[in-house]
Amino acid sequence: MKTRRMTMAQALIEFLKQQHVERDGREHAFFAGVLGIFGHGNVAGIGQALQQNPDFPYILMRNEQAGVHMAAGFAKASNRLRTFACTSSIGPGATNMITGAALATINRLPVLLLPGDIFARRNVAPVLQQLESPTTQDTGVNDCFKPVSRYWDRIYRPEQLITSLPEAMRVLTSPSDCGAVTLALPQDVQTEAFDYPEELFRKRVWLIRRGEPDRESLERAVRAIRAAERPLIVCGGGVLMSEASQALGDFVAQTGIPVAETQAGKGALAWNHAQVVGAIGATGSLAANRLADTADVVIGIGTRYSDFTTASMTAFQNSNVRFVNINTAEFDAYKVGAIPAVADARVALEKLGAALGGHKVAAVYAAEVANLKAIWDAEVDRLFHLSGQGSGNEGKPAQSEVIGAMWEAAGERDVLLSAAGSHPGDLHKLWRTRTPNGYHMEYGYSCMGYEIPGAMGAKLADPSREAFVFLGDGTYLMAPSEIATSVQEGVKIIIVLVDNGGFASIGSLSRSLGQGGFGTRYRVRDVKSGQLDGETLKVDFVANARSLGAHAIKAATLDELKEALKDAKAADRTTVIVVETDVLAGVPGYDSWWDVAVAEVAEMEGVREARVRYEEARKRERHHL
Repeated sequence: MKTRRMTMAQALIEFLKQQHVERDGREHAFFAGVLGIFGHGNVAGIGQALQQNPDFPYILMRNEQAGVHMAAGFAKASNRLRTFACTSSIGPGATNMITGAALATINRLPVLLLPGDIFARRNVAPVLQQLESPTTQDTGVNDCFKPVSRYWDRIYRPEQLITSLPEAMRVLTSPSDCGAVTLALPQDVQTEAFDYPEELFRKRVWLIRRGEPDRESLERAVRAIRAAERPLIVCGGGVLMSEASQALGDFVAQTGIPVAETQAGKGALAWNHAQVVGAIGATGSLAANRLADTADVVIGIGTRYSDFTTASMTAFQNSNVRFVNINTAEFDAYKVGAIPAVADARVALEKLGAALGGHKVAAVYAAEVANLKAIWDAEVDRLFHLSGQGSGNEGKPAQSEVIGAMWEAAGERDVLLSAAGSHPGDLHKLWRTRTPNGYHMEYGYSCMGYEIPGAMGAKLADPSREAFVFLGDGTYLMAPSEIATSVQEGVKIIIVLVDNGGFASIGSLSRSLGQGGFGTRYRVRDVKSGQLDGETLKVDFVANARSLGAHAIKAATLDELKEALKDAKAADRTTVIVVETDVLAGVPGYDSWWDVAVAEVAEMEGVREARVRYEEARKRERHHL
């Protein structure tokens, strides 16, 4: 057997370069390169290996967590057919990646994490940044990755790569089990040499399977749909990941069944498709939520039924409601007592359509769907063009008007990206997605700080699309540093930064709980009260963005915002547009609710009143068994 003498790190990089995936006859290199920051735990191993492989790009990040976010954004925009590996030193560099790992696993996105680790030979311990345990020497901070990784291993000997790497790829390319994969790499082992078999470095193509539903489950699903009078589809992220938009469009055109969208599934069909009734759940549309309330069969496609999708299990109130779930993951297919069809979304939709033949919803239900859709479209138009009919806060535009201006500026194939704060809820309701993957929302973890690096990943996945980032001042202050990375790499994104003086989303939630927004506004501490209720804290976001290399614009009015968006599209580098909004001009809830527990005992009258409302709302929560 032919061998090649290489360090463990060199062998790892060579292996990653040879991995490809194939689906529907199309082949892709799986890894686009490595993101990260070098330190003493990886510079001599992974760093040296990357230096001698200039054809495998290394991108220097400013924060390790942001590197994982960028990889996740790239994987999501690539429909999980491509990703990056992420490397860090030991200690804080490694633990910085844990939040990103959780995000990737929760959102079922493949990302390979390569944190440095302490010396395997142990004789120089404790090394700088090592966590010691008095009960074992076989633990460290990288063990923290175990609960947020789909696969985890520590490479104590260089030859262990031979068996660990194929297992890592099996998980990364699985339609049902993918997520973060962590290989902890002791810094000494990275530099140790071994005679690796040449076969390890041959080109390997991993087939992305399209699983088919079993016959009995398919027949049960068909019978349930045929018997339904008020069926509703809940379109989840699995539709986009399996590239099943055309199959879904054909299926609903054939059957007339309306389509409600989760955050991850939004945009599988264009907003003006006749059967698309908009967002569902706690951040849902009037049309989708009213149809969900009375639906007798709910067809969940690629969804995991999060509390926002189900409005904390209050969305589906029909006493006889039944569920049909299409999902590659058996774990999700069996949720809510459903008829499970463990299968690829595209394959299952095609087979369902063929089995249903000419079946179509009744004309009266189709008319109801069309009427609710028309009412909802008119409501979005109203919120896009309030023309000063908000709460009148010093002439500042409402957030819905800012979203409208962004939508009008975006092109047919451009992508809108967000993750946290008040923005995901308003965007879920209002953004009118035109093409698949045009709406990129990280809402499995709703992680502040994802937006900028995530958008960079989406832009790298498809440079032909403009990437619009919508985020608040709270998120921006948490992680603006990757703007410098976007300038460094020439990855242009357009950032619309809403300056509303604090955490608007949680402030609104706090007020609804009778707490008056306590601790959510950016104010200096008042000496007399001892609270954060003094003067508003002023931050010059324009100057900050410029200091990081971006083009930056302040838009004081809606008209100025529209002009700034034109300038940003014409610019050749990342642009940050800062706009102040009317924090009190919110978007209504539209028959939705979200379970956030209210204090059962409190001295504050507002909290006591909120508790009464909370207990009443909880009466609508249901178990679907």
